[in-house]
Amino acid sequence: MKIIFAGDEHSELWNNFVAAHDAGVNYLRWQWKYVVERAFGWRTFYLLAEEFGEIHGVLPLVWQNSRLFGNLLSSMPYFSEGGILATSPDVEALLLSEAISLTKKLKSKHVELRQMTKLAADLPVKTDRVVMVLDLDPDPETIMQQFDTKMRSNVRRCCKKGLKAEFGALEFLDDFYEIFARKMRDLGTPVYTKRFFEQILSVFPEESFICRVWSQQKIVGASFMTGFRYSIESNWAASLPEGRDLKASMFMAWKSMCFAAARGYRLFDFGRSSIGSSTYNFKLEWSPRVIPLYWYHWSPQNEKSIELDRRNPQFRAAIEVWKRLPLSFTKVLGPPIAKCIP
Repeated sequence: MKIIFAGDEHSELWNNFVAAHDAGVNYLRWQWKYVVERAFGWRTFYLLAEEFGEIHGVLPLVWQNSRLFGNLLSSMPYFSEGGILATSPDVEALLLSEAISLTKKLKSKHVELRQMTKLAADLPVKTDRVVMVLDLDPDPETIMQQFDTKMRSNVRRCCKKGLKAEFGALEFLDDFYEIFARKMRDLGTPVYTKRFFEQILSVFPEESFICRVWSQQKIVGASFMTGFRYSIESNWAASLPEGRDLKASMFMAWKSMCFAAARGYRLFDFGRSSIGSSTYNFKLEWSPRVIPLYWYHWSPQNEKSIELDRRNPQFRAAIEVWKRLPLSFTKVLGPPIAKCIP
């Protein structure tokens, strides 16, 4: 068994392995390498375990080396999961060993592996994040029956408020980005570059969708979804304050489920949430299955991993300042910061 740095010539075999593995997830696919490199300019290292021409494991790594947050190596940044995928614990150990060697070589502060399944290795792990999923059915009423009585009433009520949902792709990107950027500003969080979403739509044209929600002549909500195999994830969603009383977020989630089911998807992924957050509580109302995430961390000096999110008290003052900036400023200043945050 040997570990090699995979190149484009391995892309088809790589994707075939991910697609055939029961634990293969969207963000392990080879094409995300192009999205990350083109949108953010980071260098990537795609590790492949091979024996006699047969693949036994993969691990994509992204090297984020910035003055702002330092030298970081992770798989996969920006997403919930996408760490080691292997056929056995022995292969898993080999890939982990190579990742640690690369971390040392790059003089990185740490390597982080975002997993949906536990690793055999004894590493520090964060378990405060989850994903939530809901089974889909071509019949909307069958989906509805999974909700409790109160939620069914709320969904039916919001569908009577005159809202309209439509689904598209690149032609809806400007509308999505405007609402998403405003939502991120209001949260005090730097926004990704629009090029990130352009690349996803370009690289995955048949599996990327944008939903926008109208109230009369105004768009009050939008979301961005990506699909893989039988599952679709609502990666990013936002609504304007004007849509709050109209329950635009609830309407958008419901219509997205119906849209996904009609396209043949069997599982709706609400996306990652931090346990106890407002988005976590919103998603729980839909009676989903809660799946824990395991974010493993290794550092040369056994340092505690850096918490680069808005819950870190160290960022409280910066968040409050960011909320008060003009939206036009945050769309310029935000992307160079956001690209550095795993």
